[in-house]
Amino acid sequence: MASVSSSVRRIAVTVLAAGAVVGAAALPAAAQDGHHQQRPRVEISRVQADSPGRDDRTNRSLNSEWVEITNTTRDAVNLRGWTLRDSDGNRYRFDNVRLAGRATIRIHTGSGRDTRTDLFQNSRDYIWDNRADTATLRDDHGRTVDTESWGRRHH
Repeated sequence: MASVSSSVRRIAVTVLAAGAVVGAAALPAAAQDGHHQQRPRVEISRVQADSPGRDDRTNRSLNSEWVEITNTTRDAVNLRGWTLRDSDGNRYRFDNVRLAGRATIRIHTGSGRDTRTDLFQNSRDYIWDNRADTATLRDDHGRTVDTESWGRRHH
């Protein structure tokens, strides 16, 4: 009789453990789906902080320094009021920019004519530190959406 109750206990423990594993795996997936429906997922996808060639402050060199922002969802996102900052406090504020689903937009440091795929900060100086910096993307409520860091700051 003791062996039957021991077997039943082992089976019950195995079933409960399997249920816990399945439940734990399903919970994050369900929570994540709800999160993506609440807020669009926009991210800093690439940064070119060090423009190729000499840093001679020509507009061409300034525009070779850029940050790419990608909308990873299928739905368009209006970036009006969103900001992109570096660690020194330089800030670019998005105007009425509509980023289509699964699209990428590149924000250049120098001057140029804004298009659907390229925006310009109109800066006459480099913004992104070649050695170490952090790009921070914030939404129109000031919430951090994404950050991208490179190098290491020495204080």
